[in-house]
Amino acid sequence: MNALTVGYAAMLEQFHPSEAVRLTALAEERGFSGCMAADHFAPWVPAQGQSAFVWNVLTAVGERTEGDLGPGVVCPSFRWHPAMVAQAAATLEAMYPGRTWLGVGAGEALNEHVIGGYWPEAGERSRRMFEAVELMSDLFTKSAAGKDTKWSGEFFRMETTRLWTMPEQAPPIFVATAGPINARKTGRLADGIITVGAPHGKIEMLFGKFAEGAREAGKDPDSMPKVLQLHLSWAETDEEALTNAMTEWPNGGMKFPKADIRSPHDFAEMAKLVRPEDFEGRMVISSDPDVHRAHIQSFVDLGFDRVYLHNVGRNQDRWLEVFGREVLPKLSR
Repeated sequence: MNALTVGYAAMLEQFHPSEAVRLTALAEERGFSGCMAADHFAPWVPAQGQSAFVWNVLTAVGERTEGDLGPGVVCPSFRWHPAMVAQAAATLEAMYPGRTWLGVGAGEALNEHVIGGYWPEAGERSRRMFEAVELMSDLFTKSAAGKDTKWSGEFFRMETTRLWTMPEQAPPIFVATAGPINARKTGRLADGIITVGAPHGKIEMLFGKFAEGAREAGKDPDSMPKVLQLHLSWAETDEEALTNAMTEWPNGGMKFPKADIRSPHDFAEMAKLVRPEDFEGRMVISSDPDVHRAHIQSFVDLGFDRVYLHNVGRNQDRWLEVFGREVLPKLSR
């Protein structure tokens, strides 16, 4: 069984990249270990205000910290050919050996539509993602052996090549998913699973499908990382925590699929419809650190071994101080 680590989710949608790096280093000083940051081209809503290039930020984080780091997540399709994502991930691992991981997802129009291509339905997006995982795994394996490889699949072509800068061990590939079919494929094709906070019954179903897929591929699911990104809102008062959720992270209260929405301005219009009760069951909003501790622990008890926390407010310094003192030491696996 893997040991528990609780990391910092650096929100490049909310903070200038230099500030995100500072906060990640501060998080490590406060007892957090590791950094997850997403590959966004745009914020969810204009008020969030930023969207830095994830690979630059992760490199700076690597220089300033000692914990793990990885993109949670990047879409290895549309804006990126999988070979480019593999090269970026291999370079990061070559620079920070044993610390990095590659988190991938099927993509969202918010980020991917900028290249002006056709935006397919969810099923095709998932098939593209898993083909990309297979391509990148093949490229990692052959490159590590000093061999060239090529690819001709349903969605991607890659002519004969290799990664010339290749770490001793390829970074593990984690797939972000929230559905049973993809969870099973993730167990079969990837090295670990990423998901977000959801009802416990759904998480148990996902883990069951993930384990099925892993065993089909001859792998031990119990040894494979299970990664959680958890959004929360903590502030000195319940009222402030709710205000932060409503103004900074209204997308957390949107109970519908968001992958087909193209513009932060459209999200801003939808945000006007979000009510406080829409966050119930989706995100804990509380000034009581122990309420948050119990919520996080409940997911650890389900089997997560890596949890990356995102406090949605701008009050990051104070939150890191309070959680580093009152929450992290009390979590156990």
